[in-house]
Amino acid sequence: MSPYLVITILVLYFVALLLISYFTSKNATTDTFFTANRQSPWYLVAFGMIGSSLSGITFISVPGNVGKVGFSYFQMVLGYIIGYTVIITILMPLYYRLNLISIYTYLEQRFNKWSYKTGSFFFLLSRTLGSSLRLFLSATVLQLFLFDAWNVPFYFTVAVTILLIWVYTFKGGIKTIVWTDAFQTIFLVSAVAISVVLLSQKLNLSFFELITKVSQSEYSHTFFFDDVNSTLFFPKQFLAGMFIAIAMTGLDQDLMQKNLTCKNLHEAQKNMFWLTISISIVIFLFLTLGALLYLYCDIKGITIPASSDELYPSLALTELGLFVSVLFLLGITASSYASADSALASLTTSFCIDFLDFKNKPEQLKKKQKNIVHFCFSIIFFIVILITKETNEKSLIDTVFVVAGYTYGPLVGLFSFGLFTKLQVRDRLVPIICVISPIISFFISINSESWFSGFKIGSEVLILNAILTYCGLWLISTKENSITKSALY
Repeated sequence: MSPYLVITILVLYFVALLLISYFTSKNATTDTFFTANRQSPWYLVAFGMIGSSLSGITFISVPGNVGKVGFSYFQMVLGYIIGYTVIITILMPLYYRLNLISIYTYLEQRFNKWSYKTGSFFFLLSRTLGSSLRLFLSATVLQLFLFDAWNVPFYFTVAVTILLIWVYTFKGGIKTIVWTDAFQTIFLVSAVAISVVLLSQKLNLSFFELITKVSQSEYSHTFFFDDVNSTLFFPKQFLAGMFIAIAMTGLDQDLMQKNLTCKNLHEAQKNMFWLTISISIVIFLFLTLGALLYLYCDIKGITIPASSDELYPSLALTELGLFVSVLFLLGITASSYASADSALASLTTSFCIDFLDFKNKPEQLKKKQKNIVHFCFSIIFFIVILITKETNEKSLIDTVFVVAGYTYGPLVGLFSFGLFTKLQVRDRLVPIICVISPIISFFISINSESWFSGFKIGSEVLILNAILTYCGLWLISTKENSITKSALY
């Protein structure tokens, strides 16, 4: 693909985003940035959350991983459905009842200041690392399609990527993002669906032949029950999926902030219900695309890239024609930016609300501090992406789940202890428990095969981490001053 065509497509794409930003950020205040004045249509939030939930990592790593582990990822998706049900029935009613902007203020009301700050800190850490990995993928693709041809260094590509996000989110915040995410999800879903159709045509497969070809191939193996020690063992994947959904959606300020922009709890719950159905369908499409990519390589005698993350980009760029190349570029850009832009806004929101005490400050001071925080997180993204480029050797989707297991575990433990017990904790000791638990989890994980007769811990390290945090909180708990506020239950 010509670099000039790439730059033309990207310019038009970002002009559209800037126009959306212009119209949605008129008369914006800090409340608009943080809550969109709670006027977002639920169906728009639901559609846009597909893009921000999946991200560019799903767009590339899920199809690429099919060659290694088949359709096993769908075992986690089934767990997602249960996790989303917990969010709809337990967490969302709590957040709306307490009228929260930052969901971590629940921890202050339930426990005290140190628990609150600890929960918010682990979100900031989790989302900064996770979103940086997603942006790393987007910047890598831009480098491949555009900047390599002009001998532009990678750090410049990263800077441009982050600058574009900062420009269209700094004023309107979450109100702008609800609309831009919906716009970008159109390209994400269209890209994967049309790629499946065009690959089927190149392989001369009708719709029913496509189903037969994929289902009979080695790549469609979905359920793994034969080896309890394997990380692909169904109960492990299912439970990990359930807890990952609860942690990375229900306890994540980024995605919950969008839900909290809906007019009321009922509309927010409708949003999550349709999101559950939509994500399951879209992920199955990604898995089907992965199987078709490998089948195409098998039939055409094409060498599979050493890194599975390079499979879809390399075929889209060199084998599948201009139309697929354009679709891929728009899809990866849309999926990466839909995730990263909302992350930047939610990180800004969480830091401002949880650490700068915005509640009682004048509007002008809020705006100034909000803009500074927004800019600082952009710089942090830049630094983490450059570090990732030098150190990452895994499939990115594996890396994201590994990171999530260690950083979201304490959040799951904290919220679970708050929701399902009436005990109080010695609040100043909470940060210590939440730091020790991931460290213990790490040592158990790396030694699990030798300690437990070959049992290998994978994504379910999140569950282990959460259990250790919960047990640690129980050890520092006290029945004194147990809460009596019924509003917290």
